[in-house]
Amino acid sequence: MLADVDISPVAALLGDPARARIVQALHDGRALPAGELARRAGVTASTASEHLGKLVEGQLLAVERTGRHRYFRLANAEVARAVEALAAVAPPTVARSLRQATVGEALAAARTCYDHLAGRLGVALADALLEREAIVAVPDGFALGPCLDEVLHAFGVDVLPQRRQPAVRCLDWSERRPHVGGALGAAICSRALEQRWVERLPGSRAVRLTPAGGEAFASLGL
Repeated sequence: MLADVDISPVAALLGDPARARIVQALHDGRALPAGELARRAGVTASTASEHLGKLVEGQLLAVERTGRHRYFRLANAEVARAVEALAAVAPPTVARSLRQATVGEALAAARTCYDHLAGRLGVALADALLEREAIVAVPDGFALGPCLDEVLHAFGVDVLPQRRQPAVRCLDWSERRPHVGGALGAAICSRALEQRWVERLPGSRAVRLTPAGGEAFASLGL
């Protein structure tokens, strides 16, 4: 029989600064090679390989093989939500250079949280979806609302994936307010990237709202 859960192995894995930086680098849902993760974590290739092995063994990361190359990604959306929740209670990092300050502001403005939009843009999107009754607040998070189809049509989204929760309340670490994850959040983010309403900024999870995106989101009341 099961008694309780033991969070200490996961906490130990994320307690190492280099491993934490690796996990954060993958928090935008993309898969990256070991060399890029070593660079972002600030460690050697051999050290990164050791850390990646532990993260895969601990089921926080999954590995994809393409020929002789290996690419690493977060194991699933649950890992992404756990990392975002930890970020919400973690102390902020003080910027020590102009570049760090610029990246920090970009992340706070708009970023991806695994496969959905976060930051001020993501929170504003959640507010607009609530205002338009595409989603409704329920005791355990968000549920789909009566006007969902109208909003999906405005975004050009035909149908939501059925294999996951339709709408997830995800606490935004920078805004300390919820943004929308789940199938709905992923569909809107995917559409926004596809239509170039938002563009990824190199080297981080930050995205930039484009003029076309400003018009598209303005139609939703942002």
